[in-house]
Amino acid sequence: MAAGGNKRKSPNLLVTGTPGTGKTTTSTALAEATNLRHINIGDLVKEKNLHDGWDDDLQCHIINEDLVCDELEDVMEEGGNIVDYHGCNFFPERWFDLVVVLQTDNTVLYDRLSKRGYEGAKLSNNIECEIFQVLLEEAKESYPEDIVIALKSDNIKDITRNISTITDWIRSWPRAT
Repeated sequence: MAAGGNKRKSPNLLVTGTPGTGKTTTSTALAEATNLRHINIGDLVKEKNLHDGWDDDLQCHIINEDLVCDELEDVMEEGGNIVDYHGCNFFPERWFDLVVVLQTDNTVLYDRLSKRGYEGAKLSNNIECEIFQVLLEEAKESYPEDIVIALKSDNIKDITRNISTITDWIRSWPRAT
């Protein structure tokens, strides 16, 4: 049985972590390997206008969490989703069967974010977020600890191993829940 007592045929996963840790790369590859649906929250917010404007300091949309949850409710109840987002504390606990927090060495992360054009407050805030493991703590506070796993995501070898680990978990899911 899935979290929250729902009977889904396929699990829902949340892939979270600081920007630049490989969430979208990992989620895309996982979706291809498992035939689960990849939902990139950043893209969904832009496509469906699920935001309250633009934050000039952080150079991003201010997402409307209620609108995002309303938009996803039915598809999440069906199951079979990989949700990809750098936050996790506003999603209902019942939605997820596994929460994956990707973590990256600060030097690697700095280089990745700099290449994306991150600078100033946006760059320093994200590096500090990773240093203090904010996303891992947020996940542990928001979901049962036994469904939260932290995985290293510094390079292609790590990402390949993570995809294999998570794919194995998905394949054994009915027995794992």
